[in-house]
Amino acid sequence: MPRVPRIEFENATYHVMARGNRSEPIVFSDQDRELFVKTLHDACLRSGWKVFAWVLMDDHYHFVLRTPNANLVSGMQWFQNAYTRRLNSRHRLSGPLFGGRYRSILVENEDRGGDVSQDYLKTAIDYVHLNPGRGGMVDGVETSLGDYRWSSIAQGYLLPPTKRPQWLVVDEVLDLYHYPDRTEGRRRFVKRLDEWIADEKGIPELDGISFEARVKRGWFWGTGTFKERMLKLLSKKGKRKSRDYQSSPMERSHTERRANQIVKEGLKHYGQTLRELRGTRRGDWKRSSVAWAITRETTVPHAWISEKLNLSSAANASQQVRRFAKVPDAELPMKERKWKQSRNAG
Repeated sequence: MPRVPRIEFENATYHVMARGNRSEPIVFSDQDRELFVKTLHDACLRSGWKVFAWVLMDDHYHFVLRTPNANLVSGMQWFQNAYTRRLNSRHRLSGPLFGGRYRSILVENEDRGGDVSQDYLKTAIDYVHLNPGRGGMVDGVETSLGDYRWSSIAQGYLLPPTKRPQWLVVDEVLDLYHYPDRTEGRRRFVKRLDEWIADEKGIPELDGISFEARVKRGWFWGTGTFKERMLKLLSKKGKRKSRDYQSSPMERSHTERRANQIVKEGLKHYGQTLRELRGTRRGDWKRSSVAWAITRETTVPHAWISEKLNLSSAANASQQVRRFAKVPDAELPMKERKWKQSRNAG
């Protein structure tokens, strides 16, 4: 059976999921779960993703997200590789963590004056949030979805705007459901889902088709009109049935522009020219700090960073980034400390 190609375009919306290799766990402790959420956070900062919903179960995860920069493939490649490396390093394991290819389904997400098209996005969001209920972890009566820590409900929808990550677009989703982004509105959002679980309403569906069935077999979730538009887009990109679509030149150009902007911000912060930054000596953290910010906030390869900052190789760029990330703030010179803190705050 040929692989379904990844269709990428600006502001596309996807449901994404992946399971552990042979359906084995992808987390072993709460520390691993925190690592997973941190890696998702890092991926969103690098790629610019906006997340509508996420949930982490023991052996799989689900996201519903929007890609402003047409970069699902590069962002997911970074996310799954980074999490695998981090988890393997923590537990001294080796080999693949996830079982084969992650699944991605294009989700229709258009506001056409109350048109049914937005119901497809709502169905996908509900499906993700209801996972702990389907898994028997909450019953919707004595235990709530808000009691399950590892989803966007507990770590976003029940929190005020100042305490949730900027990449989680809770306000957009609440508006979609006509709930205000206030304490009462957020509680009503969760109460509706708890009642769904308590009443055993099963899998969310539209027009007699359950979202779960589409996740297992399908490449889009939307109206017939949406399907035709996606097929036309696929035709324009050329039919390449046996491999993923790579990120477009436009997306790569956007990523490099962002990386160059970070370099300019670093030069301004340190009061240096690019030539001076490229010539910093061993033991000076300035160049490493800029490389660290680029890898944290973009998906440009280490080879690009090494060439831009005059590092000896891509491997050396990676090594410099890791070292800077691990050094305690208190051990950094004041300028480097303020740079690191400002990037973390952003």
